[in-house]
Amino acid sequence: MPELPEVEVVRAGLERHVVGSTIAAVEVLHPRPVRRDHRGSTGFVAALVGQRITAVRRRGKYFWLALAPQPGQSIGDALLGHLGMSGQMLLHEPGAPDERHLRVRFLLTPAEGASEARPLEMRFVDQRMFGGLVVSDGGAGLPTEIVHIARDPIDPDFDDEEFVRRARRRTSAVKRLLLDQGLISGVGNIYADEALWRARLHGERPGDRLTGPVLRELLGHVRAVMGEALAQGGTSFDALYVNVNGESGYFDRSLDAYGQEGQPCRRCGTPIRRVAFMNRSSFFCPTCQRPPRARPRP
Repeated sequence: MPELPEVEVVRAGLERHVVGSTIAAVEVLHPRPVRRDHRGSTGFVAALVGQRITAVRRRGKYFWLALAPQPGQSIGDALLGHLGMSGQMLLHEPGAPDERHLRVRFLLTPAEGASEARPLEMRFVDQRMFGGLVVSDGGAGLPTEIVHIARDPIDPDFDDEEFVRRARRRTSAVKRLLLDQGLISGVGNIYADEALWRARLHGERPGDRLTGPVLRELLGHVRAVMGEALAQGGTSFDALYVNVNGESGYFDRSLDAYGQEGQPCRRCGTPIRRVAFMNRSSFFCPTCQRPPRARPRP
C-alpha cells in the first residue's frame, strides 16, 4: 500500500506538470472510484470541468488538487484523492494506450503561455479499487473530509512534543501508535517496522512505558527512513506502485526489517522474524528489539 513517501512522490510529480492547467474533460470509466462523492459520477464530472488547478497538496496519505475559486467563492474546491492499495495517478500524452485498470480520465489543457503548451491526460488507475476520488466543496486549503487526519512527521508544523505527550498517555503498543492517523499521519506498516528496527524498539512496547527521549529518537528515525525513501522514489514491491511517469521506486532494496523474514539482521546477524499484526505482518529482530515484559497482574 502506498505510504507517505510514495504519495509525496506522486504529489510532487503532479505539481511539476499540472499546476495552472484547466480540466477540460473528465471521463468516469468505472463508478467505484468516485463512490464517496455525493454527486455521483455525472455530478463529479460536472463539478470539475472548467476548473483550473492552482496547487497540489498532501496530508498524510491523501493528496488533493486545489482548484481556483469560482464566482461567489472565497476559497476554491479540491479534487481529493487516496491511492488505497493499488491506486496510481499517471500522466500521459492524449492518445497513449489505455491501462487495463484505467478508472477515471482527465483531459488537462495548459495555461496560456505555459512553456509546455500541450494537453495532458491525467489518469487514475486502480486494480483493486480501494482508492478513490471526491470533489471537496471549498476544500482547496484543507478538505473537510480529512480534517481529522493529523499532520505527518515531515510537515514543518508537526508538533513533536504534543506527539510525545499523547503517546505517553496511552497503553497501546508503539507500532499501533505509529499507525494511528489521528496521532501521526502517513506512517504505514513498512516505515513503522523500519523506524522501530532503527530505534531498537519492539512494536509491542506500550506507549506509557516509553520515555520522552525514546519517543523523540523514534520520531527522528521515522523522518530519516522516510527521507531516504523519498530520495529513492518510494518503495515498490510490484508494478502497482509507480510515480506519475510510471516509474518504480527503489527503496525496497534498502529495507532492514520489513519483508526480510529469515534474513540476518544487519546489526547482529539474528534472523529477522515475522509475526501477524492487524491482518498484516510485523518484521523485527528478536535480539535487537526485545519484547516487553508482561504487565504485573493487579
